Amino acid sequence: GHSVTSANMASDGVGKTAGFAAKMKYLSLVVLVVQNASLILTMRYARTSTPPGEKFFSTTAVVMAEVFKLVGCILIIMCQYVGFRACTDHLYTELFQNPMDSLKMAVPALIYTLQNNLAYVAISNLSAATFQVTYQLKIMTTALFSILMLGKSISRLQWVSLFLLFAGVSAVQLESIGATGSEKAGTEKVEGEQNPVLGLVAVVISCLSSGFAGVYFEKILKGSAASIWIRNVQLAFFSIILGLISMWIKDGAAISEQGFFFAYNWVTWMTVCMQAFGGLLVAVVVKYADNILKGFATSFSIILSCIASVYLFSFHVTMQFAFGAALVIFSIYLYGRPARPSGASQDGQKGLPTKISDAG
Repeated sequence: GHSVTSANMASDGVGKTAGFAAKMKYLSLVVLVVQNASLILTMRYARTSTPPGEKFFSTTAVVMAEVFKLVGCILIIMCQYVGFRACTDHLYTELFQNPMDSLKMAVPALIYTLQNNLAYVAISNLSAATFQVTYQLKIMTTALFSILMLGKSISRLQWVSLFLLFAGVSAVQLESIGATGSEKAGTEKVEGEQNPVLGLVAVVISCLSSGFAGVYFEKILKGSAASIWIRNVQLAFFSIILGLISMWIKDGAAISEQGFFFAYNWVTWMTVCMQAFGGLLVAVVVKYADNILKGFATSFSIILSCIASVYLFSFHVTMQFAFGAALVIFSIYLYGRPARPSGASQDGQKGLPTKISDAG
């Protein structure tokens, strides 16, 4: 549990704690980079390595990831509560004695289910590198929803960085859409047809829903005493139900004919595990990572995805793609830069620069 470790840390003396936190910081950076890049590359490989008739149903993979996540969270809670009985009691109280509180999680669950299904649509139609660069639009949507729903204010520099982010993503996208007619750029050798416009639409909706769900989740976490693991159990529980419904609507007939685990292979299972445990791992790691570190992790994983795509999928990096990706990486760096305290403190909530020198 959190309390136990923090108590131990306090008794350990400050020096050791600082060392541990610093180690954790770099470890978390590595974890985030590897998780980010490898999940996308694995998803891409899983979706494009087989001919159209022999692809697994992505809706079943979404459900399986949530099942694994649910089991993982319950195991974590079991570790916190010694004894099976204590754990089940705790789960029962948290989940069923306060149904309205649990129901709050149905909203983000619905959105995350939509988003996870859209991610498969997107990755099936966009190259891994293009997908990853475009997916950074979620920084923008999260910022906008934070302003609208949480009343946060962002600095001028952050507005500039959001604009640069948009410009960079546009450059990468225009190139991938422009390249559909001819096989000249930004493309990969794949099995089956690609529809970059559909991929783009899927990413944009996914980013919008991701931004909303993330901010909504943050709002709920701040306004309640329930631990993040309980929240994740509630989230996974609803996601499984909603995932099964969407699976039945989209692929019901085909699944009843070919089976739930049709065309699953080791890559599919790896994707499912990475989606499930990657999320939990990130939840643990984010405690030690600040926004700047998360930004760096994202930037590194974009570069890693591009390099890996060149070798794995014979992806062709063009000047326009490189320029767009560089803009995105730069904007992430700008967005995560800490604001200078002087401007923010004098100007109260706004965080606007009070003197011209502070703006730079």
